Order: sequence, then C-alpha cells, then structure tokens
Amino acid sequence: MARVKVKICGITNWADAQRAVAAGADFLGFIFYEGSPRYISPARARRIVRRLPKRVASVGLFVNETEEKTLAIARAVGLDYLQLAGEESPELVAQLALEVPVIKSVRVKRPFRTVALTQFQRASAVLLDGYHPRLRGGTGKTFDWIFARRAKRYGRIFLAGGLTPENVGAAIRTAKPYAVDVCSGVESKPGKKDPARLKAFLRAAGARPRKTK
Repeated sequence: MARVKVKICGITNWADAQRAVAAGADFLGFIFYEGSPRYISPARARRIVRRLPKRVASVGLFVNETEEKTLAIARAVGLDYLQLAGEESPELVAQLALEVPVIKSVRVKRPFRTVALTQFQRASAVLLDGYHPRLRGGTGKTFDWIFARRAKRYGRIFLAGGLTPENVGAAIRTAKPYAVDVCSGVESKPGKKDPARLKAFLRAAGARPRKTK
C-alpha cells in the first residue's frame, strides 16, 4: 500500500519549511488569503519555494480570489498547486486547472453528501476540512473521517481538520486518504510551527525523514 503523503500548511518562514522538509513532508502550504493570521506575501513565499528540493511540492492557498490574481501569484512564486478554499465555482476550478493543478477544499458539515464532489472532477484532489462558519482552514475542527473514506471513490482525498500528532494515525487508518494536511495541530502560535510537534506528526503519519543541506 502506498505511503500516505503529508502536507504542512501555513508555512511563513524558512526555518519551519526546512524542519518540515527534513522530517519528510511532501507538500508545503502557503496562505495568500490576507484574512488569515498565517498570511505570507508572494515575495516572501517565493524566497522559500526557490530553496525547496524538487520532491517537495509548493501549494498556494486562496480564498475567493480572482482568476487573474491567483495565476499571477502562482507564476511569481513558482507554485506547483493551487488550493482553493472558498466558494469557487466548478467552472473556475476547471479553468485554473488548465494552468496549475488544483486542490479544492470542501468544509464538511452534516448532512454531507460525498456525491457532491463530482462537480469538482477537474481538480487534481479534494481536501476535506472541518467546518467553521468563518475560518477557512486552521480551525482545529475534526469531522467524521468515514466521510473521507467514502469520498475516495471520487478521486484523491486530502484529509484535514483538527489533525494532531496524537490522532493522525487513527485518522489514516479510518479514512485511508491520499494525503493528510495539518496546520494548527503542529503550531506553537498561528504561523509558527512547534518543532517537536511537527516532527512527531510526520513520524506518526509514516513520513520518511530526509537529509537537507
């Protein structure tokens, strides 16, 4: 069985990025939504992305941003993926996916029908996150992981929402996702990762540490 991949989101500085890479992260997420306490400027993100090894993918998170601005930032930073975490339409997802692979975030609340994910069939993956009426990610809210397992029939699933070093193993066993995504669960404060929790999360998720320069 393929190893579950790990995405560390809300990266704001090189020290955290370097630790995540060394501990085995496969994706690093950069938030370009100015309403987030983890916002990073495109210029600063570019400096980090340029130093990443090729095997680590950069993901830019956007919330209800225009197609033009999203693509301008993606090109300037050198992003490998776009993560759309707002109410973006299936049409916009499909249009952006022609330029850069898209991960569409969907907040899960009851009643939740996994068949609704078919509208985002042009996305490379769907990220299922815990629901919060105002926040877009980093909420620390979990949901019933069985929904993520059922959603796999519609494509690759990133499992997010309230994951921590303590529960990620159980989450993987239940949901069997393509990847897991963590933000607040490994932080000492918004935008700053806790080195011990970061390393513990990646270890619990089965990541393989790697040598870095």
